Amino acid sequence: MFSRTQIVEKNFLNKLGSGRLPDVIIQADDLPPKWKLVELFESQLTSRLLDFKSRSLKANSESFYTIGSSGHEGNAVLGEVCDLEDMAFLHYRSAALMIQRSKKLPGQTIIYDLLLSFAASAEDPISGGRHKVLGSKSLFIPPQTSTIASHLPKAVGAALSIDRASALGVEAVMPKSSIVLCNFGDASLNHSTSQGAINCAIWVAYQNVSMPIVFVCEDNGLGISTATPANWVKATQSNRHGIKYFYADGTNLVDAYAVSKRAVEYSRKYRKPSFLHIKTTRLMGHAGSDIESLYLSKSELEENEARDPLLFSARIMLDTQTLGISEILGLYNRLKSQIDRVGDICIKRPKLTSAEEVMESIFPIKRNQKGTKEVSDLLRQNTFGKDYELLKNPWPMNKLINFALVDLMLEYPQSLVFGEDVAKKGGVYHVTAGLQKKFGGRRVFNSLLDEQSILGTAIGLAHNDLLPICEIQFLAYLHNAEDQIRGEAATLSFFSKGQFGNGMVVRIPSLGYQKGFGGHFHNDNSLSVLRDLPGVIIACPSNGADAVKMLRRAFYEAWYHKRVVIFLEPIALYNARDLLAPKDGLYTFIYPDPDEMADLNCHTSYGNGGEIAIVTYGNGVKLCQ
Repeated sequence: MFSRTQIVEKNFLNKLGSGRLPDVIIQADDLPPKWKLVELFESQLTSRLLDFKSRSLKANSESFYTIGSSGHEGNAVLGEVCDLEDMAFLHYRSAALMIQRSKKLPGQTIIYDLLLSFAASAEDPISGGRHKVLGSKSLFIPPQTSTIASHLPKAVGAALSIDRASALGVEAVMPKSSIVLCNFGDASLNHSTSQGAINCAIWVAYQNVSMPIVFVCEDNGLGISTATPANWVKATQSNRHGIKYFYADGTNLVDAYAVSKRAVEYSRKYRKPSFLHIKTTRLMGHAGSDIESLYLSKSELEENEARDPLLFSARIMLDTQTLGISEILGLYNRLKSQIDRVGDICIKRPKLTSAEEVMESIFPIKRNQKGTKEVSDLLRQNTFGKDYELLKNPWPMNKLINFALVDLMLEYPQSLVFGEDVAKKGGVYHVTAGLQKKFGGRRVFNSLLDEQSILGTAIGLAHNDLLPICEIQFLAYLHNAEDQIRGEAATLSFFSKGQFGNGMVVRIPSLGYQKGFGGHFHNDNSLSVLRDLPGVIIACPSNGADAVKMLRRAFYEAWYHKRVVIFLEPIALYNARDLLAPKDGLYTFIYPDPDEMADLNCHTSYGNGGEIAIVTYGNGVKLCQ
């Protein structure tokens, strides 16, 4: 009795050998050069054979995570039609795409690199053995694990950043001509994260703001065992305002190449989002542990296997007289032999052996040594305007944070402040009041009301070396989007050996502040989800002067060390002026000198007693005093 993996391989070889290959309609105008067809077909074969090798290694406990790309090999065309300068956020079935993209950069050893990842070797160039991820620093592919749709919001942010960085005249990673590529599955399309991200992209583009992104939905008709309704993707996406829909047959290499090229050219030329719907199939189950026969009949399995894209690609090779049957078999066998040899080497390479080694990459390696600006006193005076003389007076926390943001936006010209109501209104508590007037709408702007999109946008902006300072309106509002911090922002360095970082500051009005008001949506001290995240810095000031110095450290850590900083601002202390008696003014403070900055792990002691110690933070400090 054969496994489905063996059946898929035998089907390909038997049908190729007998010439019983499916018919393919080829439009002559869409046909790429023959050498390019061979290159794409080779990437498809390589991806398939790597899937086979992964399964065989797993059977011998030499590989540990076998979700594969079989049936999706048509996405190799996306590796061809996009440039290396187009940042790519990939689905876990994107091996063929990545293999083809590697051919654009001399010196790549993609088979060796992927097999090191399959074997969880410490020498894996992207994650260092921490996970099987598709990613590469040199190929401009941030690592992505078994994502559903959590990568879509940051892809939108990265797309927004391209023209924004150019307009601001700040140095960025992607040139102005770049676009962003983001692919995902048909089941992932139904997730709230993808719905929010696509809506956000359309919302931005609707306002004639640049959004050069290609969303690629690879539709294989299954979400593990749950079938996607027939024509669901087309019915829901083909007529949306503000995003152009393209459809391609992922089993037809020529059609997929031509349509993908048009989608990419559209987004690059018009700086608008496009939705590329590629119809694919899924072979050999969702992952190695998935037993398809539990939910698919034999005839359904055979129908899927009859749509194997390699069978269609082989037919194209024959019909275009690009390769003959013996040449295809020769290519197949050479690749299989190479992958077997390289796999046998990779399983012997070193593994991570200690907790210390595993944790080494929690913090990014890269340190920015540029980008901040020397700010003259004249520039400060002109920017602060009438507030400049007021810096000498004592103020409550909300005003002091506002002053600090002005200074920091002068010092960090790549910083952007955004969130719900932060622009003209200045935020619910007016902490960002006047910033848009001082720095313009490109640097201080309102977001739509979607915390997943706010946080994802911040991550994507940081990918392009901007410094996002986003605001979540209340701490309780974080919880419907916290996976953007937990699963995306906080893990990027860990899964890339510190090669990628997304330094950002998330400002959140927080903690209890008004008796009998707000319920679970406002009075919220729920910090445990943040405390459990390795690598994330949490800051929570207890007075205005400390808030200024801590915010300066937050900017510094986010920019120079690419750290993710959560800055919790106690709402109850925003306007607090008095400490012991009405109008005593003891909880207002002078704005600290611009060179004063808090240390990490800073703390302050009050009182000289020896019988009791109270350890507290935020609101608790004022209450205890």
